[in-house]
Amino acid sequence: MATVLGFAAAGCGLFSSDDRDQRARDEKTRDEVAKATEKAKPALQEAGRELKKAADEVAEQAHAAVEGAKEGWERGDKKALDLNSATETELIALPGITRRQARKIIAGRPYRDKHDLISKGILTEDGYAKISDAVTAR
Repeated sequence: MATVLGFAAAGCGLFSSDDRDQRARDEKTRDEVAKATEKAKPALQEAGRELKKAADEVAEQAHAAVEGAKEGWERGDKKALDLNSATETELIALPGITRRQARKIIAGRPYRDKHDLISKGILTEDGYAKISDAVTAR
């Protein structure tokens, strides 16, 4: 019976001293890491904000670059609008051209050269400059 009691007494401390030492080391490690993390947290949060700001700026620049590439691609696809055959709707789609100006362009046909828009008094130099790359006279 004494042996059983001795075994039971030893068993009450279910962990050996090695186990207790390991738990103490683990707890100390957790505590040290928690303190280091707490100390680093403000700097990490600030770095995160700066990274987000930089990422947002890069995203905006990338978006602008994509839009520029798209615009350039579309410009390359457009053929010059023939002043001698364009409809009123097509002429109005040109930058700065009003319905009245489109009708004047149609009434002033035929054109030997796109610059005739100025010489015939249909557009001003400024108005012509806005559309000169987009039109032709065939």
